[in-house]
Amino acid sequence: MGNPLEALTLEQLRARTSVKWRQHPPEVLPLWVAEMDVPLAPAIVDAVSDAMRSGDTGYPCGTPYAEALADFAAARWGWRFDVAAAASVPDVMRGIVAVLGLLTGPGDAVVLNSPVYHPFYRYLAHMQRRVVEAPLGAEGRIDLESLAAALADAAAGGRRCALLLCNPHNPTGTVHTRAELQAAGELAASYGARVLVDEIHAPLVYAPAEHVPYLSLPVGASAFALLSASKGWNLAGLKGAVAVAGELALAELERLPVEVSHGASHVGVIAHVAALRGGGAWLDQLLAALDANRTALGELLAARLPGIRYRPPQGTYLAWLDCRALGLGDDPAAAFLARGRVALSSGPDFGSGGGGHARLNFATSPAILAEAVARMASAVG
Repeated sequence: MGNPLEALTLEQLRARTSVKWRQHPPEVLPLWVAEMDVPLAPAIVDAVSDAMRSGDTGYPCGTPYAEALADFAAARWGWRFDVAAAASVPDVMRGIVAVLGLLTGPGDAVVLNSPVYHPFYRYLAHMQRRVVEAPLGAEGRIDLESLAAALADAAAGGRRCALLLCNPHNPTGTVHTRAELQAAGELAASYGARVLVDEIHAPLVYAPAEHVPYLSLPVGASAFALLSASKGWNLAGLKGAVAVAGELALAELERLPVEVSHGASHVGVIAHVAALRGGGAWLDQLLAALDANRTALGELLAARLPGIRYRPPQGTYLAWLDCRALGLGDDPAAAFLARGRVALSSGPDFGSGGGGHARLNFATSPAILAEAVARMASAVG
């Protein structure tokens, strides 16, 4: 099967019309948005091609996605959920919005572990929810002291509130441990905060770290998790995700408007099911290639940009680069783009703790990764 990150040339990648390859001019190397430079797993290509040939492009029906995800979760993580406790949603972010609409109201607070996935801020503002940040600790892990302070603020006056976790964490790549998740959940419960967990990167975890499904924990009984095959198999353009409720949250899941499930693409569901049922070997090949890239990135930075502090991520294909020692200001990604023609994600967009940082997507070929770091080095001088 080989290395899927080496299967496509730069010329082939530049022929793509997705945002990664169209946002910037052709001379820019795009290592920013969460798209991977890979061909699709054969099982996905076959399933979608069969659907196109048969004209199977109508509305989704039944629970094939939840069933496939439950089987995958049981095989990979030792956790099987009841399909009756799951609902189809258009994608993880809109699933989070729908669930938060059940648990909170306008003016209520949602706690985030910053720096964190930047669309959280925009969607919550649109929902008229108040964001309270609980910054991660120096090593990118949950800081219970800052979390307690944020939860106290969020719950002030007896208002409803929620804790929105991201595990594996975007942008740091931290994979929270069983003990960390349990402690965070117990702390949230003590303040009456409901917990939602974005687990979209769960298939992308490197040994010895292990993904712990939040709903598999005792504190998960009243929580919600949002999962999707989109990141693990590069399916962002084929919409689909699943919201899963803990056993004590089933009544709330039943209040989810049926219209929410209509946003998932039928072809997307076909693709995601094929990934979960037939894309396991491809995923393993990808993980090996990404693991090699995260190590290679550290070596490249040590040789060309030793001023960047880089902690290899435990999960995801995202590198959180501390560039503060380079003197590039609050947004080093802007300097790398202007001077080196490399597009990274801007650190300040990820909230408190993002200043002086940039996020790099290393789901690309080793050659492109090496060229990108060389260009970044030239931007520094």
